[in-house]
Amino acid sequence: MMSEELNDLTAPKGGAETSSGVKSDKMSTAEQPIFAALAGVTTAEKPGGGGGGGGGGKAPAVTGVASTTSDTESGIFSGESETCAEHESELDWFCGTELKLICSHCAIVGPCHGHTVTPLAGRVTAVRNQLVDACEKIQLQALRMERFIKHTLTVKEQKLQAAASTARERVVARVSAAREALEEEEQRLLEEVQREEERVEQCLLTQRAHWDQAMTTLTRTRSHLVHTLTHYPDAQLVVRTSIQEIAERVEEAEGVGEPCDTEQLNMKPGCSDSQLLKGMWASAMMHRPNAYSLSSLKFDERTTNPLLSLSEDRRTVTFLHKKPRQPPPYDPARFDCWPNALGSVSVSSGTHRWAVDVGQSGAFKVGVCYAGLQRKGSGDEARLGHNDQSWVLSHYDADYSFWHGGKKVPLRVAMRPQRVGVLLDWPSQTLLFYEPESAAVLHCVTHRFCAPLLPAFAVSDQSITILH
Repeated sequence: MMSEELNDLTAPKGGAETSSGVKSDKMSTAEQPIFAALAGVTTAEKPGGGGGGGGGGKAPAVTGVASTTSDTESGIFSGESETCAEHESELDWFCGTELKLICSHCAIVGPCHGHTVTPLAGRVTAVRNQLVDACEKIQLQALRMERFIKHTLTVKEQKLQAAASTARERVVARVSAAREALEEEEQRLLEEVQREEERVEQCLLTQRAHWDQAMTTLTRTRSHLVHTLTHYPDAQLVVRTSIQEIAERVEEAEGVGEPCDTEQLNMKPGCSDSQLLKGMWASAMMHRPNAYSLSSLKFDERTTNPLLSLSEDRRTVTFLHKKPRQPPPYDPARFDCWPNALGSVSVSSGTHRWAVDVGQSGAFKVGVCYAGLQRKGSGDEARLGHNDQSWVLSHYDADYSFWHGGKKVPLRVAMRPQRVGVLLDWPSQTLLFYEPESAAVLHCVTHRFCAPLLPAFAVSDQSITILH
């Protein structure tokens, strides 16, 4: 088709045709210049018999090529047409391969032979249509922005103050409620401490009065016996002092009893404790992102059991079902039976916390122990939680529990945690286990620790990782 069109262009032209190019008699509305179409102008079809093509015939036409209007009338060119320097023909075609204007001879026999070429008028129309489409899209986009600014943002600004005011009121109300509850709990606990203090003071006063009286009785009895012993001659001593009298004096002294320390003379440890206070304290400790974090904590390679594979960064241990062919060298600090590993940092002051990613492990332990924990053998002395040297949260077969001294405390866990956090507050001698995501307290224990503590771990299924 393109060759036929180009051949028609190079054929001798009739009197009605001009040197400006070959044009067809008709142009569809879609082919009109876009600005003409937008203005509501349509190019009419010329009636038969017009121009020097004969009274009753149609003007010679080339299929699919230009319109009946001239280039100047259609708006395609604003000035005089350019001509090809090589063929001296009008540049009325566009080469899509080289992106330049060409004449019909260039397309047929010239350097653009075989390239993708289109009539210039069609190309101009397409470009103008694209420009108009782009303008329309930009205009619509601008309208949407204007609508957004005038309506959406204005409404948002109006709602902002109300929302901010509501948020402030909610914060103040919640903090006030928390403060009120905390103040009431503070008052209740202070009164409880006061009552406990008065009780112990009364016990101490009673004990002091009792033993002061007993001391007076014993002193009087002893003084009498000493006087008898030192002032009576032997004959009078035998006559005036009987064995029975001495036995009665001794019985009287023994009847006073022996003093002993009892729990009644001490304040109850739990008199200053409450679930509310403990929960709020724990939340305050856990909700400070970087505070108290034991960031340098890693697994101590020397303590790691041979059944545990230690990662290069020393933050992950993975349980191996078989011992490696080349076991690690002997080390007195290494656990040789239980799949345990200790942390690299000891704690003996301040407040510290760390978290462990337990993933999908079905058997693990997380907690603390004294550095003197037994490392060798399969006895309870080296088993975390089964001696008085270690305190651990244990998970085994969907069961969660706290272990210390071989005693198990079952724990109720609503949802299986992917991570377990440990918070150790040395000043208050408090060890707390929690779930980092929800800050839910899993277990809390208070104990009088008498030596530095090491983070302690055990895993016998999959792996666990120390987190930052």
